Amino acid sequence: MSIPTQVTAAAFFLFALVSTTQGRVQAPVQVSTQAQALPADDDFNALRGPAAAGDAQAQFALGNDYIDGRGVAQDYGQAAIWYRKSAAQGYAPALNQLGYMYQNKFGLPRDYKRALYYYRLAAKKGNALAEYNLGAMYQSGLQVRRDSKQAFEWYREAAEQNLADAENEVGYFYQCGWGVKRDYAQALDWYRRAASHGSSNAETNLGFMAEKGWGQPQSYDQAFSWYHKAAAHGNGEAMENIGYNFQNGVGVAIDYAQAWSWLCKAAALGSATAENQLGWMYQYGEGVRADDATAVALYRLSADQGNTSGKDNLRDLCVDRYQSGDKLCDSDNTSVSDPAIELIQRRANIRDLRAQITGLETDALEDDISADDLANMGKNGKAKKQNGITKSITKVMDGVGTALSVNPRLDAANRREQAARLREELAQLESLDQSSANIPPPAP
Repeated sequence: MSIPTQVTAAAFFLFALVSTTQGRVQAPVQVSTQAQALPADDDFNALRGPAAAGDAQAQFALGNDYIDGRGVAQDYGQAAIWYRKSAAQGYAPALNQLGYMYQNKFGLPRDYKRALYYYRLAAKKGNALAEYNLGAMYQSGLQVRRDSKQAFEWYREAAEQNLADAENEVGYFYQCGWGVKRDYAQALDWYRRAASHGSSNAETNLGFMAEKGWGQPQSYDQAFSWYHKAAAHGNGEAMENIGYNFQNGVGVAIDYAQAWSWLCKAAALGSATAENQLGWMYQYGEGVRADDATAVALYRLSADQGNTSGKDNLRDLCVDRYQSGDKLCDSDNTSVSDPAIELIQRRANIRDLRAQITGLETDALEDDISADDLANMGKNGKAKKQNGITKSITKVMDGVGTALSVNPRLDAANRREQAARLREELAQLESLDQSSANIPPPAP
């Protein structure tokens, strides 16, 4: 049977230390700090005139309204149109946003090559977010050869503009010795700088450095102080670290009630590590009544996010149950009665539904584009000067294309219909989620 995730310092290091490129959750719109502020009354209607007149900043802001559904129905297609108009004038935030949309299949088809292209254009203009995104692509090896030195350089460029996430990454690279010589003093300096600019990930990393005594005397008091600061700012990894330390008596006396509470908070925010640790508590009755069904549900949530320990623990527990003749793991959705675990499952379903809706809407837009291209295949391919023959050929090709466009138009309609159904399901879950605050701890 697998042991808890964080038994050794090395294992703990892999997930407790936050790297924003590995686990960040980005907002749909990456708002550049370099964009100049619009007037305070820049609502949707006020933006339309300047945007139509060619104001690149207003076009970008209008795209933001469409993508967020502010003052208008959410429309990824219109958002992309206005971002393109703004980007065509060289407006760096719009260039970066198009790159983000291509990279993440958010209203545009996933295309890492185009994402890289737009990021480079924006980075050449000094856009910090684009520099950061280039660093992330080099770190992950997306469309480019993985290169820690290049990643570090791009993060450093963005960090010099006080982008907190980039400052945190620079610190992380110094700590790990990626693309640069390991230097804990530099790591601490960059983490502190990032924390001063609002990075809760940096606060979490400062806590971990204090806990391990890296670049400074070991101090659990300092570690917990930083973890609590980050947790107060909504950082799930910091919450998980606090929960783990209470679960295992790291720097504090073992307190399963505190561990359960903090791990539940982290898991509700999507921490796969916290889901795994909670699974362990339920499997072995650490401060809660032992419940293999709840453990399976939690391990499965963790495994679904790619957590290796969650996968291993789920496999081992299911093997044990199968060998005893139990079919607990046969169902994909294990039923649990614990309100806190139901909340964690519901939050996971909400995240999944949002991703599905975005994917369906993006695919529907691609279908529309494909249908339009087919319906106009004759006109799009005609010669500039037409005679009677070419006009006839164009007419025939348009007729054929119109017939061929029927299926993609139906596909687009079906995807939007499915997205609408999922939105109804999402609304119900979100409504239920809002009414499930302050869940009491389980009976021991």
